[in-house]
Amino acid sequence: MTGLFAPLRAEIQALAAAGTIPDAFQYAFVINALICACFIGPILGGVGTMVVTKRLAFFSQAVGQAALTGVALGIILGEPMTAPYVTLFGFCILFGLVLNFTKNRTKMSTDTLIGVFLSISMAVGASLLIFVASKINVHIVDQVLFGSILTVNDLDMTILVVISAIVSVLGVLRFNRMLMASFNPQLAHVRGVNVAFLDYLFILMITVITVASVKIIGAMLVEALLLIPAAAARIVTRTIRGFFICTILISTFSCVIGIIAPMLWNLPVPSGGSIVLVTAIFFCLATLTRLFRRQAM
Repeated sequence: MTGLFAPLRAEIQALAAAGTIPDAFQYAFVINALICACFIGPILGGVGTMVVTKRLAFFSQAVGQAALTGVALGIILGEPMTAPYVTLFGFCILFGLVLNFTKNRTKMSTDTLIGVFLSISMAVGASLLIFVASKINVHIVDQVLFGSILTVNDLDMTILVVISAIVSVLGVLRFNRMLMASFNPQLAHVRGVNVAFLDYLFILMITVITVASVKIIGAMLVEALLLIPAAAARIVTRTIRGFFICTILISTFSCVIGIIAPMLWNLPVPSGGSIVLVTAIFFCLATLTRLFRRQAM
């Protein structure tokens, strides 16, 4: 996988050196970020449609906060400080599955339960990070919280590409059943759909793609990229197909513009923040479009 990125970077850098594309693309980290954006945008957009449909808007935020604990555990256990992926994925997957299991076994509302797990995760993560503060650079925490394109390497890209491919295949194969289970679980059960299994599968999909995106978008902001494009698309579309396609387009354009614009205009904005600001602009435009439509009618 790593060998695939080097030729692509070389081609793009050659175009930048020739003046065909902006000079910013002479830098490898810019190209890395753009490649990541091309994967993060479509996959988070597609998953985001189901997140909105299933009303799991705050679940990805809880997983993102759990990433702090995963990073701290990885440092304690001796993993590389910039890529503690074993504990990061391990803890966040366990966190998501336990949260879903608890939701299915109790009568608590989903938002209340997510709030409880989110609070516990933040408390544990903050405590562990303070414990390991003497061993790490404080900027590592900033990278987890808000993302950083400057630190994306081939390992991060490989993990993102693999996770995106797996989630995409699972999502395409199970999309109709997941959609039915979301809108009408009783009907889905009557038609032989394993609702409980799909519920756990979707939780697992959200968890792994959230963790894979943390280094680019940041734990604090990855939830926004799952939610805002889908919310904007839902305002201006009336069909499920249109909702799905529009969400992916908004999410992808937001990622690409959010990464390129600060570099072209020398804006001191973190990658995650700029991406979410672009999604906010799309949301505002969608809202205004809906208002103008109503006035025209």
